Amino acid sequence: MNINILQLLNGARQAKGLTVIIDVFRAFSVSCYAYGNGVDRIYPVGDIMEAYRLKGDHPEYILVGERNEKKPWGFDYGNSPSQLLQANLLGKTMVHTTSSGTMGIANARLADEIITGSFVNAGAIIRYVKQQDPENLSLVCMGYACTYPTDEDTFLAEYIQAKLKDRPVDFDAMVERLRTGSGARFFAPEKQDWAPFTDFNLCLDLDRFNFVLKVQKESRRDYLKKIDI
Repeated sequence: MNINILQLLNGARQAKGLTVIIDVFRAFSVSCYAYGNGVDRIYPVGDIMEAYRLKGDHPEYILVGERNEKKPWGFDYGNSPSQLLQANLLGKTMVHTTSSGTMGIANARLADEIITGSFVNAGAIIRYVKQQDPENLSLVCMGYACTYPTDEDTFLAEYIQAKLKDRPVDFDAMVERLRTGSGARFFAPEKQDWAPFTDFNLCLDLDRFNFVLKVQKESRRDYLKKIDI
């Protein structure tokens, strides 16, 4: 198995084979929590205007996401797992748009297959990759708003790679580095309304979920299919 760790939108555009689009803080952690809390279907979209159009056509859909970390106007929830834990999502259809993760899905056009990546379902991702046994595995780290790499996404790519190669990896050391590095923003008092410290812990709750989220084609758009593994 050839494993490539790629970065940002250029990485998504270059990705081939089985592709894991990684966004730990917070898009693909949010997606896992949404399914864990009863959502029926998630449509990931890169263009926020497409999200608004879907809501206009289907008022019963819920809008979840962010721009500049904050909940956009008219959205039901921000890009925060803490908010979704409190929400009644049972049977709902969710439209999800973010500045990083969902943009990666939209740009990974050369990939044979796309799944999402976060620490909360890392074990399931590793089991799925082993099961599929692809010739090429692309681990795409989407970074902060697709503008620069972040430790959390690169750490997850390195974690998955190490586990697939049966190499030791110190997850606790990664968490401690994130606490004072790219995750420090979750502890800033002025950001608690949209990036609370509880999100840091929820996004790093290793192996909380035993499913992967696979991008599936529908007639007009992609959706995330939950696959237990």
